[in-house]
Amino acid sequence: FFEIGPLTVYYYGLIIGIGLLLAVWYCCKRSKEFGLTEDHVLDGLILVLPISVICARIYYCAFSWAEFADDPISVLYIWNGGIAIYGGVLGAVAGVAVFCKIKKIKMSTVLDLVLLGFLIGQAIGRWGNFFNREAFGGETDTWLRMGLLDSYTGTVTYHHPTFLYESVWNALGFVLLHFLSKRREYDGQVA
Repeated sequence: FFEIGPLTVYYYGLIIGIGLLLAVWYCCKRSKEFGLTEDHVLDGLILVLPISVICARIYYCAFSWAEFADDPISVLYIWNGGIAIYGGVLGAVAGVAVFCKIKKIKMSTVLDLVLLGFLIGQAIGRWGNFFNREAFGGETDTWLRMGLLDSYTGTVTYHHPTFLYESVWNALGFVLLHFLSKRREYDGQVA
Protein backbone atom coordinates (compact mmCIF):
# COMPACT_ATOMS: atom_id res chain seq x y z
CA PHE A 1 0.00 0.00 0.00
CA PHE A 2 2.78 2.45 0.95
CA GLU A 3 6.28 2.68 2.38
CA ILE A 4 7.72 4.74 5.23
CA GLY A 5 11.48 4.37 5.15
CA PRO A 6 12.26 0.67 5.57
CA LEU A 7 8.68 -0.11 6.70
CA THR A 8 6.25 -1.39 4.07
CA VAL A 9 2.53 -1.32 4.82
CA TYR A 10 0.58 -3.93 2.84
CA TYR A 11 -3.12 -3.86 2.01
CA TYR A 12 -3.60 -7.17 3.80
CA GLY A 13 -2.12 -5.88 7.06
CA LEU A 14 -4.01 -2.61 6.76
CA ILE A 15 -7.31 -4.41 6.26
CA ILE A 16 -6.69 -6.76 9.18
CA GLY A 17 -5.77 -3.73 11.31
CA ILE A 18 -9.03 -1.99 10.36
CA GLY A 19 -10.97 -5.16 11.22
CA LEU A 20 -9.22 -5.37 14.59
CA LEU A 21 -9.89 -1.71 15.40
CA LEU A 22 -13.59 -2.00 14.52
CA ALA A 23 -13.86 -5.19 16.59
CA VAL A 24 -12.25 -3.48 19.60
CA TRP A 25 -14.44 -0.40 19.17
CA TYR A 26 -17.57 -2.56 19.02
CA CYS A 27 -16.55 -4.59 22.08
CA CYS A 28 -15.80 -1.42 24.05
CA LYS A 29 -19.21 0.03 23.15
CA ARG A 30 -21.06 -3.15 24.19
CA SER A 31 -18.89 -4.11 27.20
CA LYS A 32 -21.30 -2.74 29.85
CA GLU A 33 -24.14 -4.87 28.49
CA PHE A 34 -22.00 -7.91 29.28
CA GLY A 35 -21.04 -6.75 32.76
CA LEU A 36 -17.57 -5.75 31.63
CA THR A 37 -15.76 -2.45 31.23
CA GLU A 38 -13.87 -0.87 28.36
CA ASP A 39 -10.73 -1.41 30.44
CA HIS A 40 -11.44 -5.14 30.45
CA VAL A 41 -11.56 -5.07 26.65
CA LEU A 42 -8.39 -3.01 26.25
CA ASP A 43 -6.42 -4.87 28.95
CA GLY A 44 -7.49 -8.16 27.38
CA LEU A 45 -6.34 -6.95 23.98
CA ILE A 46 -2.88 -6.14 25.35
CA LEU A 47 -2.53 -9.69 26.67
CA VAL A 48 -4.44 -11.72 24.10
CA LEU A 49 -3.28 -10.13 20.82
CA PRO A 50 0.41 -11.02 21.17
CA ILE A 51 -0.45 -14.56 22.29
CA SER A 52 -2.74 -14.92 19.26
CA VAL A 53 -0.10 -13.71 16.81
CA ILE A 54 2.56 -15.97 18.30
CA CYS A 55 0.24 -18.99 18.17
CA ALA A 56 -0.82 -18.12 14.61
CA ARG A 57 2.84 -18.13 13.61
CA ILE A 58 3.61 -21.35 15.48
CA TYR A 59 0.65 -23.08 13.85
CA TYR A 60 1.69 -21.91 10.38
CA CYS A 61 5.32 -22.96 10.87
CA ALA A 62 4.38 -26.34 12.32
CA PHE A 63 2.29 -27.21 9.28
CA SER A 64 4.74 -25.68 6.78
CA TRP A 65 7.95 -26.92 8.35
CA ALA A 66 9.53 -27.73 4.98
CA GLU A 67 9.81 -23.96 4.36
CA PHE A 68 11.86 -23.51 7.54
CA ALA A 69 13.79 -26.77 7.89
CA ASP A 70 16.95 -25.45 6.20
CA ASP A 71 16.92 -22.18 8.17
CA PRO A 72 14.99 -22.69 11.45
CA ILE A 73 15.73 -19.17 12.68
CA SER A 74 13.53 -17.90 9.83
CA VAL A 75 10.56 -19.03 11.93
CA LEU A 76 11.06 -15.71 13.72
CA TYR A 77 10.82 -13.65 10.50
CA ILE A 78 7.08 -13.02 10.76
CA TRP A 79 7.40 -9.98 8.49
CA ASN A 80 8.04 -12.40 5.63
CA GLY A 81 4.49 -13.68 6.03
CA GLY A 82 2.98 -16.85 7.29
CA ILE A 83 0.36 -16.94 10.00
CA ALA A 84 -2.68 -19.21 10.28
CA ILE A 85 -6.08 -18.17 11.65
CA TYR A 86 -6.53 -21.57 13.36
CA GLY A 87 -3.49 -20.97 15.54
CA GLY A 88 -4.61 -17.41 16.18
CA VAL A 89 -8.01 -18.58 17.41
CA LEU A 90 -6.45 -21.25 19.63
CA GLY A 91 -4.07 -18.62 21.02
CA ALA A 92 -6.93 -16.18 21.59
CA VAL A 93 -8.92 -18.75 23.57
CA ALA A 94 -5.84 -19.59 25.66
CA GLY A 95 -5.15 -15.87 26.16
CA VAL A 96 -8.76 -15.20 27.19
CA ALA A 97 -8.54 -18.08 29.69
CA VAL A 98 -5.40 -16.58 31.24
CA PHE A 99 -6.89 -13.08 31.22
CA CYS A 100 -10.11 -14.25 32.90
CA LYS A 101 -8.15 -16.11 35.57
CA ILE A 102 -6.03 -13.01 36.30
CA LYS A 103 -9.04 -10.63 36.36
CA LYS A 104 -11.32 -13.16 38.08
CA ILE A 105 -14.11 -12.81 35.53
CA LYS A 106 -16.18 -15.49 33.85
CA MET A 107 -14.68 -16.74 30.61
CA SER A 108 -18.14 -17.41 29.15
CA THR A 109 -19.02 -13.72 29.57
CA VAL A 110 -15.87 -12.57 27.80
CA LEU A 111 -16.28 -15.10 25.00
CA ASP A 112 -19.87 -13.95 24.41
CA LEU A 113 -18.56 -10.46 23.66
CA VAL A 114 -15.29 -11.39 21.98
CA LEU A 115 -17.04 -13.74 19.54
CA LEU A 116 -18.97 -10.77 18.15
CA GLY A 117 -15.75 -8.81 17.69
CA PHE A 118 -14.13 -11.83 16.06
CA LEU A 119 -16.89 -12.01 13.45
CA ILE A 120 -16.39 -8.31 12.64
CA GLY A 121 -12.65 -8.83 12.26
CA GLN A 122 -13.11 -11.91 10.08
CA ALA A 123 -15.73 -10.28 7.85
CA ILE A 124 -13.37 -7.39 7.14
CA GLY A 125 -10.09 -9.30 7.30
CA ARG A 126 -11.09 -11.78 4.57
CA TRP A 127 -10.84 -8.92 2.09
CA GLY A 128 -7.09 -9.06 2.61
CA ASN A 129 -7.27 -12.33 0.69
CA PHE A 130 -8.73 -10.41 -2.24
CA PHE A 131 -5.72 -8.09 -2.36
CA ASN A 132 -3.33 -11.02 -1.96
CA ARG A 133 -5.21 -13.00 -4.61
CA GLU A 134 -5.45 -16.00 -2.32
CA ALA A 135 -8.12 -18.11 -0.61
CA PHE A 136 -10.09 -18.62 -3.79
CA GLY A 137 -11.99 -21.73 -4.75
CA GLY A 138 -12.15 -23.90 -7.81
CA GLU A 139 -12.58 -22.66 -11.33
CA THR A 140 -16.08 -21.56 -12.28
CA ASP A 141 -18.02 -19.76 -14.98
CA THR A 142 -20.80 -18.47 -12.69
CA TRP A 143 -21.67 -14.77 -12.61
CA LEU A 144 -20.10 -14.52 -9.14
CA ARG A 145 -16.49 -15.21 -9.99
CA MET A 146 -13.07 -13.68 -9.57
CA GLY A 147 -10.62 -13.43 -12.46
CA LEU A 148 -7.01 -14.27 -11.72
CA LEU A 149 -4.17 -13.48 -14.10
CA ASP A 150 -1.48 -16.13 -14.32
CA SER A 151 1.66 -13.99 -14.59
CA TYR A 152 3.60 -16.84 -16.23
CA THR A 153 1.16 -17.70 -19.01
CA GLY A 154 -0.70 -14.38 -19.29
CA THR A 155 -4.06 -16.16 -19.13
CA VAL A 156 -6.98 -15.30 -16.90
CA THR A 157 -8.88 -18.02 -15.07
CA TYR A 158 -12.07 -17.53 -13.10
CA HIS A 159 -12.52 -18.91 -9.60
CA HIS A 160 -15.05 -18.91 -6.78
CA PRO A 161 -14.24 -15.97 -4.46
CA THR A 162 -14.32 -18.05 -1.28
CA PHE A 163 -12.93 -15.11 0.73
CA LEU A 164 -16.11 -13.23 -0.25
CA TYR A 165 -18.33 -16.14 0.77
CA GLU A 166 -16.64 -16.28 4.17
CA SER A 167 -16.82 -12.50 4.58
CA VAL A 168 -20.57 -12.47 3.89
CA TRP A 169 -21.12 -15.50 6.11
CA ASN A 170 -19.23 -13.82 8.98
CA ALA A 171 -21.11 -10.54 8.48
CA LEU A 172 -24.46 -12.34 8.55
CA GLY A 173 -23.40 -14.28 11.63
CA PHE A 174 -22.40 -11.04 13.32
CA VAL A 175 -25.71 -9.32 12.53
CA LEU A 176 -27.71 -12.31 13.77
CA LEU A 177 -25.68 -12.73 16.98
CA HIS A 178 -25.61 -8.97 17.59
CA PHE A 179 -29.39 -8.88 17.86
CA LEU A 180 -29.64 -12.21 19.69
CA SER A 181 -27.01 -11.07 22.21
CA LYS A 182 -29.28 -8.19 23.24
CA ARG A 183 -31.66 -10.86 24.60
CA ARG A 184 -28.91 -12.86 26.25
CA GLU A 185 -30.23 -14.63 29.34
CA TYR A 186 -27.05 -16.23 30.67
CA ASP A 187 -23.28 -16.11 30.21
CA GLY A 188 -22.09 -18.34 27.39
CA GLN A 189 -25.33 -18.16 25.43
CA VAL A 190 -23.76 -16.37 22.45
CA ALA A 191 -20.48 -18.26 22.35
